[in-house]
Amino acid sequence: MSALQLSVVIPVYNEEAGLDVLFARLYPALDALNLSYEIIFINDGSRDRSAAMLREQFERRPDVTRVVLLAGNFGQHMAIMAGFSRCRGERVVTLDADLQNPPEEIGKLLARMDEGYDYVGGVRQQRQDSSWRRHASWAMNRLRERITHVVMSDQGCMLRAYSREVIAAINNSHEVNTFIPALAYTYARNPGEVQVAHEERAAGESKYSLYNLIRLNFDLVTGFSLVPLQIFSMVGLVLSLLSGLLVVYLGLRRIFLGPEVDGVFTLFAIVFFLLGVVLFGIGLLGEYTGRIYQQVRQRPRYLIEAVLEQTGADQP
Repeated sequence: MSALQLSVVIPVYNEEAGLDVLFARLYPALDALNLSYEIIFINDGSRDRSAAMLREQFERRPDVTRVVLLAGNFGQHMAIMAGFSRCRGERVVTLDADLQNPPEEIGKLLARMDEGYDYVGGVRQQRQDSSWRRHASWAMNRLRERITHVVMSDQGCMLRAYSREVIAAINNSHEVNTFIPALAYTYARNPGEVQVAHEERAAGESKYSLYNLIRLNFDLVTGFSLVPLQIFSMVGLVLSLLSGLLVVYLGLRRIFLGPEVDGVFTLFAIVFFLLGVVLFGIGLLGEYTGRIYQQVRQRPRYLIEAVLEQTGADQP
């Protein structure tokens, strides 16, 4: 068993403006916990000075700092997976580098785990995001919960704590695309939540646009449920029956009333509606087929360029 009690995994992508503030708050917060810990920063192909700043921080605190430099931008969740594959703590906490979730709140998650929970998610209180992000997040949460039955009050909060057993199960999963909080929920025996503070971004800009949020939820829904396909099958069945009745009705009108042009635009509208449903269904099938295509290629989920860490007898 590892002697380390805690690993903190932090993905970093173009966070040059806020890293100094993160360093200044993170290390004192962890020191105050009186636990043996390590911090694993994963540089996800940053194009600014983030990688250089992480190197400098490693040189300042090599006893508790490890840096994984990825060979490109593979996305937040793949960066976290790279951290999970190298973490050694009995408990693992994920944290964003933007300081919207204060590192001082980590103790709350660990205290919750002391109550017997093997996976604890943070729930942001008094969110400092824009109004559209709060409403979009609420709508996505409700839709995802109904479709996947994965119960998370706040799926967008990355401040989460995982037991070693849950981390091992996640590492043994070989999905190319996945949503880590939901995956952990499916493996946890006793998941829980705790309210955490939320602050405005310390510096820089959010990496998630509205499109990215929609894309993330498409991945989440198609990765954890077949309900969309089942719903579309039912919609297709109902529309087929209605279309059949419409054809019979129009045929009877032609027999008894003769040819007519009235209602032609209504028919066009019905046709366009059905075409829209068909195109949506093709896109939905494409989502699932695309996931299969990415999976069967068996390409690596990420590539590591370098790892900065103490070795041998220097390791804690």
